[in-house]
Amino acid sequence: MTGRILVAGVGNIFLGDDGFGAEVARRLAGASLPEGVQVADYGISGMHLAYDLADGCDMTILVDAAPRGGEPGTITVLEVGRDQLRELAASGGPVQGSRLFDGHGMQPEVVFGVLGMLGGDAGRILVVGCEPASLEPGIGLSEPVAAAVDEAARIVTDLITAGPDAVAAAAGGRPGTG
Repeated sequence: MTGRILVAGVGNIFLGDDGFGAEVARRLAGASLPEGVQVADYGISGMHLAYDLADGCDMTILVDAAPRGGEPGTITVLEVGRDQLRELAASGGPVQGSRLFDGHGMQPEVVFGVLGMLGGDAGRILVVGCEPASLEPGIGLSEPVAAAVDEAARIVTDLITAGPDAVAAAAGGRPGTG
């Protein structure tokens, strides 16, 4: 597990800005990242994510559209404890309403439940979210969300290289600068 970090782009590319995680993962796939960092687009395939996490990680970074009522394109970084995932989904916590918690998409409480059954450990779990403009059916990101992709990729890279404490405090909800 030493130094293993998984960056997981999640979301449904057929629902407009819900494709944000996939686009950030695509952007990061071509970046020069430290050894031990894996970047993948999981879409809505939670089981695939659970099995990839089963080998254990020091840190898992989920990248997704995250409706929180802010300006479209706003990037936020949230730390979520594995034990909090079910509570957040049920209680209306900070990522409630995210496509991450949608019944027709990836359900983290299920992913991490399966991971527990497999004996895996996701390590520290961070969510890099982007406020969507639209989650209506259609392919392609809205202008403000597309403009936030580079900023999100930079934040993820900073989380990997500088550590989560250095960036999470600074990324508490600013519009993407594209």
